[in-house]
Amino acid sequence: MKVIVGLGNPGREYAATRHNVGWWLIDHLADVWRFDGWKKDGESHVANGVVGGVKVRLVKPQTFMNLSGQALKNYVRRPFWSAAKDLLIVVDEVQLPVGRIRLRPRGSAGGHNGLKSVEHALGTQEYARLRIGVGPSEERKGIYKDLADFVLSPFARDEREDILALMPQLTATAETWLREGVERAMNLHNRAPDADTGK
Repeated sequence: MKVIVGLGNPGREYAATRHNVGWWLIDHLADVWRFDGWKKDGESHVANGVVGGVKVRLVKPQTFMNLSGQALKNYVRRPFWSAAKDLLIVVDEVQLPVGRIRLRPRGSAGGHNGLKSVEHALGTQEYARLRIGVGPSEERKGIYKDLADFVLSPFARDEREDILALMPQLTATAETWLREGVERAMNLHNRAPDADTGK
């Protein structure tokens, strides 16, 4: 079974914030893939279904962001389940501007508390992560002095529209990952070269 986890914070007050774009995609996937309704499973809400013959579980942890990894403890114990092959984490990324996405098969948490928790729960950095850019545009840089305030703020209307416009691209990325793995999905769907690697 493939597991796609969207990181976010529970509570209506966080629903529209930058930190919750992982949940936005998970909700979108559940809708377009016509999955069963959401059910409580431990400290998460989950929806199950089949995509192209592949069993898939969508997960929204109901802990706060810095405890997101708790949702993965039961999967780590499953025989024949591998975080490197069977897990995709969807997360916001302030170092990418709105409209950019980046898929990677491994790497550090990069200061993101949700990814730190995931890494701690898994005991490895070997898991795919799909980063959705939420960073400020050049003209908006400097408005927020504190990073926590920034990621817990809502998008401007035009930014929200840009995020929603990404949903078909993000859905295609997830579907390629399911069918063909992370390397193929990276080659097809990463939107622009990394400044640090040129890849």
